[in-house]
Amino acid sequence: MSTRIPILNLTIGAFIARLTLVLLVVVWTIPTVGLFISSLRDKDQLIISGWWTTLQSTQANEQGRTDPSAEQIQNDAGLYILEGTVFEEGENKTISTFGDGFLPGEITDNVAGTTLELEDGETFTLNEDGTYAYTSAEPFDFERGRRFFYVADIPPTFTLDNYIEVFNAEGIGQSFLNTFTVTIPATIIPIVIAAFASYAFAWMDFPGRQLLFVVVVGLLVVPLQMSLIPLLRFYNFIGDTFDVAAKSYPGIWLAHTGFGMPLAIYLLRNYIGSLPREIIESAKIDGASHFDIFMRLILPLSIPALAAFGIFQFLWVWNDLLVALVFLGKGETQIVLTSKLRELLGSRGDNWEILTASAFISMFVPLFVFFSLQRYFVRGLLAGSVKGG
Repeated sequence: MSTRIPILNLTIGAFIARLTLVLLVVVWTIPTVGLFISSLRDKDQLIISGWWTTLQSTQANEQGRTDPSAEQIQNDAGLYILEGTVFEEGENKTISTFGDGFLPGEITDNVAGTTLELEDGETFTLNEDGTYAYTSAEPFDFERGRRFFYVADIPPTFTLDNYIEVFNAEGIGQSFLNTFTVTIPATIIPIVIAAFASYAFAWMDFPGRQLLFVVVVGLLVVPLQMSLIPLLRFYNFIGDTFDVAAKSYPGIWLAHTGFGMPLAIYLLRNYIGSLPREIIESAKIDGASHFDIFMRLILPLSIPALAAFGIFQFLWVWNDLLVALVFLGKGETQIVLTSKLRELLGSRGDNWEILTASAFISMFVPLFVFFSLQRYFVRGLLAGSVKGG
């Protein structure tokens, strides 16, 4: 019995751990699934119902008007008739109930197809397909159509119109190129600088090494928003002094490099410091300099850590909006994808259905980068957590 309890406990523990992991994945994925479903829905349905009702018909309270009296005709029986439809061509809706307005009863009182008897012998019929017939023994006399209300049933509708609207927006292609122009150098530059610095912190002895590393790690907790204005003022001073544009690509490359450097040095230093000391010492005995050791040994062995930070930095810079707004202009040659998509959304966010499609369009490149480097990702994050340099 005593030999089975640990096995039983291990099995239950493993089951609980796996179940917890599955639940976390599901909870984490639900918003993304909802966003994707919303990007394929009609914008009218997005306003009236949530994405979880996608496979159900939804109902919306809407209003319609009859044609003006100038459109009336007289039939053979001498009745004056106004006929038309409340739906536009191509709308996939049906009428459930109607009422209110100049009609008796509430909006849900009269089933579609019912003929209502009104005053002065008038009748009104609203059919399920949206067609109506308004009859009277006397000629109609109103310049504007009579208003009424109805409940419309809207079946599930999926469309690519949101994606088409984003792709056809003027300047989207150029903003993609601008984003690459910002992201690629802003990812490579901090990796290169941080790799050299991390090797120095891990394997070189110099005065104040530990204190300087503590200061670098402390910069991780400084919000970048606190440094935006001072840094922009410094850029403007440099621009005025040397007569160069303050808002330029080199400026935003340096800004992203400065913001990403503390995390880069922290991750790479831990990884490089965990490499076997015997390899470094053997290279030194063979007469290799620090530069030779770094280029021929450290860099090839540090590819997982470099790739892990590269993923972090690429995703952060690609999805950045705040830094781009501060350090770049809004001209066609500088505006990045996130800023362009924000402009498409509008100042009041009325057409927010564009946001759902835009999210997945902008997500494609980061996903490609992540899945291309994912085999290095976990190795790069965990290798330095076993022991420090």
